[in-house]
Amino acid sequence: MQVATRVHIEPAQTNRRESIASHFYGEVSGVQCTRHLSSAAAPQPAVQNVKDPKTGIVLINMGGPGTIDEVHDYLLKIMTDRDMIQLPVQSQLGPYIARRRTPEVQKKYSEIGGGSPILKWTKRQGELLCEKLDVLSPETAPHKYYVAFRYANPLTDVTLEEMEKDGLERAVLFSQYPQYCCSTTGSSFNAIYKYYKDRKVPPGIKWSIIDRWSTHPLLAKTIAERIRTELKEFPESIKKDVIIMFTAHSIPLRVVNRGDAYPSEVGYVKQGKKNFILVPVAFVNEHIETLHELDIEYCHDLGKELGVENIRRAAAPNDHPIFIDGLTDIVLNHLKSGPRISPKFLTRCPHCTNTRCEMSKSWFAQLCSQQ
Repeated sequence: MQVATRVHIEPAQTNRRESIASHFYGEVSGVQCTRHLSSAAAPQPAVQNVKDPKTGIVLINMGGPGTIDEVHDYLLKIMTDRDMIQLPVQSQLGPYIARRRTPEVQKKYSEIGGGSPILKWTKRQGELLCEKLDVLSPETAPHKYYVAFRYANPLTDVTLEEMEKDGLERAVLFSQYPQYCCSTTGSSFNAIYKYYKDRKVPPGIKWSIIDRWSTHPLLAKTIAERIRTELKEFPESIKKDVIIMFTAHSIPLRVVNRGDAYPSEVGYVKQGKKNFILVPVAFVNEHIETLHELDIEYCHDLGKELGVENIRRAAAPNDHPIFIDGLTDIVLNHLKSGPRISPKFLTRCPHCTNTRCEMSKSWFAQLCSQQ
């Protein structure tokens, strides 16, 4: 069993199928691959019925279209977000790209069940998290989770309005990206800053931020359990030759060059290896990149094209009990003794050119210092 790390970093024009081809190589026709389509049908979470919540846990993520009809608006929000992508004449080019890409992306969502399961999984995680917090931290109970998506419903603005009406005493902005990146986590926090820039922040709420937690031991343990589950499916005779490839969402090379701390190393798989486990590490629940890009485009299509014998994909953490314990531990420690805002969150990339980022971080520093 061997390990390779692949943080896929490339300029926007690079062909993704060509760039990954160097990592997979084989000569045997046919491929055994994992499909996690059952994960697209996430458990239906219970309706929250929390009366007078004291503490709100805001689960922040990029989101995904719940139906085929929501795909265009989802893409439009991404293509016009300059924290995520920078284009010339973006106000015109962004909508044009969104329109052109909509049919292709709609087809992909139709192949994984007609929409993204990310909202259902996030609600399920929030439900289990708050159940545990109510027991382990009665002094901050009752706890209520809120979902704040950047590009899909429920959008950040709508969630913040709901929170204000609930009259919380404490609000924890909990990023669901384990690793911090300006294009993802940073964009979500900038959206919160933008919402309140011209509004009065409701008084009486004690705000705090959990912005990164990729090294938490229970997250690592969850990923290890997911890997073991897939490794069991390989014949005993080839387990020692299985390549475990940790794969993360790509970011533009110019983001790396300006000093973003997201990528740490790039791993490469030697030619001739024919047995793989892909392990997504950038998202904590199933979504289009795991269910389509990894399961269909890489595990099935590309694996067959390149002659891979066995290629499996580890499931996302989802509602794994160890992972829920990890989320609980992170929030519990934060509520009891953690800093309300981390020094790393306030640190800008060395060559950052985003003026809104500077203003946003300064605003959050002030917000989280208020009693």
